[in-house]
Amino acid sequence: MSSLRIEGVGKSFGPLEVLRDLELTVEQGEFAAVIGPSGSGKSTLFNLVSGLDRPTTGQVLVEGEPAGVESGKVAYMPQKDLLFPWRTVLDNTALGLEAQGVGKKEARQRADALFADFGLDGFQKAYPAQLSGGMRQRAALLRTVVLERPVLLLDEPFGALDSLTRTEMQLWLAGMWQRHRWTVVLVTHDIREAVLLADTVHVLSPRPATIVDRVEVPLARPRGADDFTNPDFASTERRVLDALRGTTAVRTA
Repeated sequence: MSSLRIEGVGKSFGPLEVLRDLELTVEQGEFAAVIGPSGSGKSTLFNLVSGLDRPTTGQVLVEGEPAGVESGKVAYMPQKDLLFPWRTVLDNTALGLEAQGVGKKEARQRADALFADFGLDGFQKAYPAQLSGGMRQRAALLRTVVLERPVLLLDEPFGALDSLTRTEMQLWLAGMWQRHRWTVVLVTHDIREAVLLADTVHVLSPRPATIVDRVEVPLARPRGADDFTNPDFASTERRVLDALRGTTAVRTA
């Protein structure tokens, strides 16, 4: 059974059609990236998958069941880390579990068990203002992962970081995925990020958005900085770029 199936999905807000006949499948343990022009409906797509909204047409299935907040099958990490400044890092990472009804002690223990793996050991009692931007994003991802949901949605998690830190975080996430094999759907505007991290890159057209290309990334796992100079990396980047430019040309011609 696929972890995520989006079948013939359309979404309109009154006369504004945002998504049209969108088809996307993500298998268990797959890292999928979604990339498209600004305003193409990527955030709307995530709202549908997370169950915060419902499609106008078609269906979104997570592990064979209709997407819904109450299903507890999707964890969502937004672009901003949204760490509460008055809570310690440990308390921040345990917050999602507490919101689900897990006792504070157990929630803290479950979150604390991941701190070493996320490079945060020793910062349990620190506050967000004491962390670097990359560390804050790792804490936000830990808070998402500790929920142990079948599907992780990552909404441009490194978009606000400087170029060097962003590259470091992309390489870190590639290594973390290699160890844990989460099922991930990543929304990004960064073609290089999509190619480095993903098994498949799904290219959206401008609004009303549909999938215009599904690009399988031919790079072997595990991946690292050496892959940036791999000819297959460059050719995959070019295919994604051509798909993005082609749809824009069609819509503006």
